Amino acid sequence: MGRVNLIVAALLMLSAISLVTSRYQSRQLFVELGRDQAQARDLETNWRRLQLERAELARNARVDVIARDTLKMIPIVPDRTLYLNQPPLPPGGGAR
Repeated sequence: MGRVNLIVAALLMLSAISLVTSRYQSRQLFVELGRDQAQARDLETNWRRLQLERAELARNARVDVIARDTLKMIPIVPDRTLYLNQPPLPPGGGAR
Protein backbone atom coordinates (compact mmCIF):
# COMPACT_ATOMS: atom_id res chain seq x y z
CA MET A 1 0.00 0.00 0.00
CA GLY A 2 2.92 2.36 0.77
CA ARG A 3 4.34 1.79 -2.69
CA VAL A 4 1.02 2.71 -4.36
CA ASN A 5 0.84 5.89 -2.27
CA LEU A 6 4.38 6.80 -3.33
CA ILE A 7 3.53 6.27 -7.03
CA VAL A 8 0.30 8.32 -6.72
CA ALA A 9 2.22 11.10 -4.91
CA ALA A 10 4.89 11.13 -7.67
CA LEU A 11 2.20 11.28 -10.37
CA LEU A 12 0.47 14.08 -8.48
CA MET A 13 3.74 16.06 -8.29
CA LEU A 14 4.39 15.52 -12.01
CA SER A 15 0.86 16.66 -12.78
CA ALA A 16 1.27 19.79 -10.65
CA ILE A 17 4.59 20.65 -12.30
CA SER A 18 3.04 20.09 -15.72
CA LEU A 19 0.15 22.40 -14.81
CA VAL A 20 2.48 25.16 -13.61
CA THR A 21 4.61 24.83 -16.75
CA SER A 22 1.61 25.01 -19.09
CA ARG A 23 0.22 28.06 -17.24
CA TYR A 24 3.61 29.78 -17.51
CA GLN A 25 3.83 29.04 -21.24
CA SER A 26 0.27 30.29 -21.68
CA ARG A 27 1.13 33.60 -20.01
CA GLN A 28 4.30 33.94 -22.08
CA LEU A 29 2.32 33.38 -25.28
CA PHE A 30 -0.31 35.91 -24.18
CA VAL A 31 2.39 38.53 -23.55
CA GLU A 32 3.95 37.78 -26.94
CA LEU A 33 0.53 38.10 -28.59
CA GLY A 34 0.10 41.54 -27.03
CA ARG A 35 3.52 42.62 -28.30
CA ASP A 36 2.74 41.34 -31.79
CA GLN A 37 -0.60 43.13 -31.86
CA ALA A 38 1.08 46.38 -30.79
CA GLN A 39 3.68 45.92 -33.53
CA ALA A 40 0.90 45.28 -36.07
CA ARG A 41 -0.78 48.54 -35.01
CA ASP A 42 2.51 50.40 -35.37
CA LEU A 43 3.09 48.93 -38.82
CA GLU A 44 -0.44 49.87 -39.91
CA THR A 45 0.12 53.43 -38.68
CA ASN A 46 3.43 53.63 -40.54
CA TRP A 47 1.80 52.25 -43.70
CA ARG A 48 -0.88 54.95 -43.59
CA ARG A 49 1.75 57.64 -42.97
CA LEU A 50 3.77 56.41 -45.94
CA GLN A 51 0.69 56.42 -48.18
CA LEU A 52 -0.01 60.03 -47.20
CA GLU A 53 3.62 60.95 -47.77
CA ARG A 54 3.59 59.30 -51.20
CA ALA A 55 0.41 61.18 -52.14
CA GLU A 56 2.00 64.46 -51.01
CA LEU A 57 5.19 63.80 -52.99
CA ALA A 58 3.22 62.96 -56.12
CA ARG A 59 1.02 66.06 -55.93
CA ASN A 60 1.00 68.01 -59.23
CA ALA A 61 1.84 71.37 -57.63
CA ARG A 62 4.94 69.92 -55.94
CA VAL A 63 6.10 68.22 -59.15
CA ASP A 64 5.60 71.52 -60.99
CA VAL A 65 7.68 73.46 -58.43
CA ILE A 66 10.50 70.91 -58.60
CA ALA A 67 10.43 70.93 -62.41
CA ARG A 68 10.63 74.73 -62.52
CA ASP A 69 13.13 75.33 -59.70
CA THR A 70 15.40 72.30 -59.59
CA LEU A 71 15.33 71.15 -63.20
CA LYS A 72 14.92 74.69 -64.64
CA MET A 73 12.12 73.54 -66.92
CA ILE A 74 9.74 76.02 -68.51
CA PRO A 75 6.18 75.56 -69.72
CA ILE A 76 5.52 74.87 -73.38
CA VAL A 77 4.70 77.99 -75.36
CA PRO A 78 3.76 78.07 -79.04
CA ASP A 79 6.53 80.52 -80.07
CA ARG A 80 9.24 78.18 -78.67
CA THR A 81 7.75 75.03 -80.18
CA LEU A 82 9.60 73.53 -83.14
CA TYR A 83 7.49 71.63 -85.63
CA LEU A 84 9.09 69.13 -88.00
CA ASN A 85 7.34 68.58 -91.28
CA GLN A 86 7.84 65.18 -92.84
CA PRO A 87 7.22 64.81 -96.56
CA PRO A 88 4.21 62.64 -97.36
CA LEU A 89 4.90 59.00 -98.14
CA PRO A 90 4.59 57.94 -101.77
CA PRO A 91 1.70 55.68 -102.71
CA GLY A 92 2.37 52.12 -101.66
CA GLY A 93 3.83 53.10 -98.31
CA GLY A 94 7.43 53.59 -99.46
CA ALA A 95 8.55 50.40 -97.72
CA ARG A 96 10.33 47.71 -99.71
